[in-house]
Amino acid sequence: KLFLYTRIMRINYLYSILYVLFFLTSCNEKKEIINGNISLKIDGRMHTNISMIGDDVLPFYSDFVASDYLVMREGVANDFTLKDMRKSKQVDKTIYELTGIYQKNGIEIEKIVNIMAPDSFPGMLLFTIKYVNKGEKEPVVTAWVNHDLYMDREEDSEPVWSLQCSSTSSRGDWVLPVTPGFYKKNYMGMNNSDYGGGIPVCDLWRKDGGFAIGVTDDVLRLVSFPVSRQKYENKANTKVLYEYSSPIDFKRNDTISTYNTFVSVHTGDFYNPLRQFSKYMQSKGMEFAAPEEDAFDAVWCAWGYERNFTMDEIKATLPKVKELGFKWVDVDDGFQVAIGDWDMNKRFPGGDKDMKALVDLIHRHGLKAKLWWAPLAADPNSQLLKESSKMKLLTKERLPCMITWWNCFYLSPVNPYTEKYTNDLVEKFIGDWGFDGLKLDGQHLNCCPPDYNPRSGLDYPEQAIEQLPAFYKGIFETARKINPNAVVQNCPCGTAMNFFNMPYMNQAVSSDPLSSWQIRLKGKVYRAIFDKIAYYADHVELSDNGNDFPTQIGVGAVVGSKFTYPRDNPEVKISYLLTPEKEAWFKKWVGIYNDKMLSKGEYLNLYDLGYDKPETHVIEKEGKMYYAFYADNWDGEIVLKGLENKKYTVCEYTDDSLKKYQVDGSDPVINISFKGSYLIEVY
Repeated sequence: KLFLYTRIMRINYLYSILYVLFFLTSCNEKKEIINGNISLKIDGRMHTNISMIGDDVLPFYSDFVASDYLVMREGVANDFTLKDMRKSKQVDKTIYELTGIYQKNGIEIEKIVNIMAPDSFPGMLLFTIKYVNKGEKEPVVTAWVNHDLYMDREEDSEPVWSLQCSSTSSRGDWVLPVTPGFYKKNYMGMNNSDYGGGIPVCDLWRKDGGFAIGVTDDVLRLVSFPVSRQKYENKANTKVLYEYSSPIDFKRNDTISTYNTFVSVHTGDFYNPLRQFSKYMQSKGMEFAAPEEDAFDAVWCAWGYERNFTMDEIKATLPKVKELGFKWVDVDDGFQVAIGDWDMNKRFPGGDKDMKALVDLIHRHGLKAKLWWAPLAADPNSQLLKESSKMKLLTKERLPCMITWWNCFYLSPVNPYTEKYTNDLVEKFIGDWGFDGLKLDGQHLNCCPPDYNPRSGLDYPEQAIEQLPAFYKGIFETARKINPNAVVQNCPCGTAMNFFNMPYMNQAVSSDPLSSWQIRLKGKVYRAIFDKIAYYADHVELSDNGNDFPTQIGVGAVVGSKFTYPRDNPEVKISYLLTPEKEAWFKKWVGIYNDKMLSKGEYLNLYDLGYDKPETHVIEKEGKMYYAFYADNWDGEIVLKGLENKKYTVCEYTDDSLKKYQVDGSDPVINISFKGSYLIEVY
């Protein structure tokens, strides 16, 4: 018996040694997945290292990181022993399946990772990750994380730059340097009253390269893309984070599936990965509206007269609008009885006849008419809600949800009563009143809270957020059915626009920019997402110094203004009166816009928005290159990227002298001094 016991103990000891050796070997074993210039290495704990293949690109971070994991009250499940990796080649992609197991304190969770390397999207990897509880214990899960990745930087180098397209009441920049102590959550749901939604992509980049992460589901998911940098560390971090509103008991044999996500690598700024993401979403079936020719015409908006405008003020301004070269007239907020009651108020005693007469007059001047409108909102005292409360979006407590900015209630975007009411309004505005386009306005348009109204017929309250784009689809299709050339602009004031609302508009807008910089960076974002889009720069009065037409034109945007003439409305606090000096300025720049129409050109991504100085944008149109440079003050060399080995003429097309000089494409360096902007045509 003693002999047998000793033999058994020795065998168990040997097995223990073999198990430890196997574990250490498996932890050190590395797998690699490559698609184009992206490399994903996986170690034995299913930790990962993402890198970009290229001699000039340094590693984004050293070692391996636990990039995908579950957050539990009992701890973080982030070390999974890799058990298996399988590879299968299909017609247009390669599929990898990895499985691993987490075992700690009696908790046992299997992790299954499917990674797709699509041939058509080199540099991109697509992930589906799920977790299965294989143990007896039932941990409480509070969150899951995908692609918790870092970007190292050198001590003395410039900061990591980022693209962060979430929507908050700060109306902040979408492109930001990640400085010491930086943190921004970038939640895609409602962040403040009226503010939510965004573009489900986050990008970090250095001068040598960068990576992007994002969600590729067909609807907006309520995830976050936190971007941070510790105060005393030299690395930036981002991830895809989903936090459960109520922690869940992870029962035996239950499965937790994360959303479909991606990682991609690139050189330059955010433009290329954002374009690749958009192209991938389109390959899955997302369709953007075709460009509308009329949407590229210059815009004058009556908002200079503000909410208490009169028809006589608009009528008196029309001759000057036409003379200056504007081709659209936007009738703005102030005509309605109330938000929700979209009939003419007492200042227009003729009712519908007055509005039709105004539209007819606009048309007789050879101009097109667009109507401002704040859908999905209704004043609590509106006749609409007095007669019917069925359309309200309700909170969990069955109370109306407030839109703070308008002091209105949200209407449910998925409610059948809201749908009919909305489409009837579109028929009234476009069909009866004769408007050529619609300006949908308000930050509340971008997202909405979960809807607990039983009349909405939802499977779960958050479905209202996921189905919100269908609301805009109805507006767009109804408008275009009545008028095949109708222009529909979605203006979610100051927000990073909900990516899934974008297919149902044919005019994007900088949407109440806080600076010229915002006009330019938003323009580059929209140009990355769309092959062709009329991008309206909004009123020039919202740009730096209230007159930055060079920003509007140089970035390939549609120009606009809200000037008043021959006088201001006496009730407005700020004057937008067209003085003789302003008139000369407007004639020059609107004339340049109408002559060049760079908004119809192709945006070329030749310069890094974070690192290249001066800030540069390039539009190609009809064989000519249009460079736009921006800096407070510049005196020095500039390289004209994108030229061939030919002789070129450079024309300062915005200067009254139309100065010209020559440049050699083999050495395209110019020496120039300017303040603010420098725009040239090169051919």
